Amino acid sequence: MPSSRVLLFLMFLGFAVVTKVQGEIKIFDVTKYGAIGDGRIDNTKAFFRAWNDACKWDGNSGVLIPRGTFLLGTITFTGPCKKSTAFQIKGVIRAPSNLKRMTNPDQWIGFRYVDRLLVNGRGTVDGQGDSAWSFNSCAEDPNCPSLPISMVFNFVTNSRISGITSVNSKNAHISLYGCHKVSIDNIKITAPYQSPNTDGIKIGDSKGIKITHSSIGTGDDCIALLSGSTNINVTDVTCGPGHGISVGSLGRYANERNVHGLAVRNCTFRGTTNGVRIKTWASPQANVASGFTFENIFMSNVENPIVIDQMYCPHGSCNQKITSNVQIKDVTYRNIWGTSSTKVAVNFQCSKTFPCENIVLQDIYLVHNGRDGAATSSCNFVDGDSYGTQKPPSCL
Repeated sequence: MPSSRVLLFLMFLGFAVVTKVQGEIKIFDVTKYGAIGDGRIDNTKAFFRAWNDACKWDGNSGVLIPRGTFLLGTITFTGPCKKSTAFQIKGVIRAPSNLKRMTNPDQWIGFRYVDRLLVNGRGTVDGQGDSAWSFNSCAEDPNCPSLPISMVFNFVTNSRISGITSVNSKNAHISLYGCHKVSIDNIKITAPYQSPNTDGIKIGDSKGIKITHSSIGTGDDCIALLSGSTNINVTDVTCGPGHGISVGSLGRYANERNVHGLAVRNCTFRGTTNGVRIKTWASPQANVASGFTFENIFMSNVENPIVIDQMYCPHGSCNQKITSNVQIKDVTYRNIWGTSSTKVAVNFQCSKTFPCENIVLQDIYLVHNGRDGAATSSCNFVDGDSYGTQKPPSCL
């Protein structure tokens, strides 16, 4: 029989120990607590009781959501737990379509203060966002009321999210805040391209996050790095539809923390409005965004493959006399190729007050697939160098 240390290791790697090694991990099946997978009965109390028993179990434990469709209201699974805890989704977890039945306007499913958490399985988290998108007024109102994010991980450490599918979130699909050493792999995120604010993964005030081998298609950013994100690695992710992989937006609020250390490698963008983007508001709020590497990236029919936008203003009501106080520096774009659906394939619009520093282009090959001429690049208030192939011709 494997030792407890081996089991912990296997559990973190995502092996199906919750079904194969029943003698070493205690299973808490939500149906044993009264949950019914008919898609109609509210199972919030049953899920809550199953989690509480699993969390306080003096050993490795797992909450099992078997096959079936389980209606679930707003819920937060809170730690710390005594040992490592799995949350295995085999069936479908479905959100209420009626917003009045969701008691927290900011989140649907939450995990908070949990160490060594594994969320896995081949099941689906269904946010039923099509019932709520019509209530999203953020395009007209920057102070619009919030809609619930499907899965929120706050202060979660040494954990893994693997294999699950998230569909049609009302707001973002997955949010990480205050997290450390969390890996996300082999997940699928999907929502229609016109669905508002359905970011795939949002990361804030977190470090040591790895996202690999996943597919994300949404109506907003596939991945967004917000204030305080450091040491983030994204590898082998397919993005599209959506708004690309973004740093920011930054500089909108006071006391934002610096963002440092992002690597995006071996990724594919298909039909997105942006590829790799850094966006900051033109405002007096100051911080630093630095140490980013974007390499080995394929763009297919992307509107803005490479872009720095320091006049970000999605609602069109910004003071154009103010410049961004976010310093962007030490950014490398290497081996990026494919097609741009707009003529300006490389677009660096930096701050006049804090020009971009040490921006490097190396081996860029982006072809405009339109009829109005070859691809071009555009630079304002940026300092850097270019090496190797440069198509379009570099403006650095």
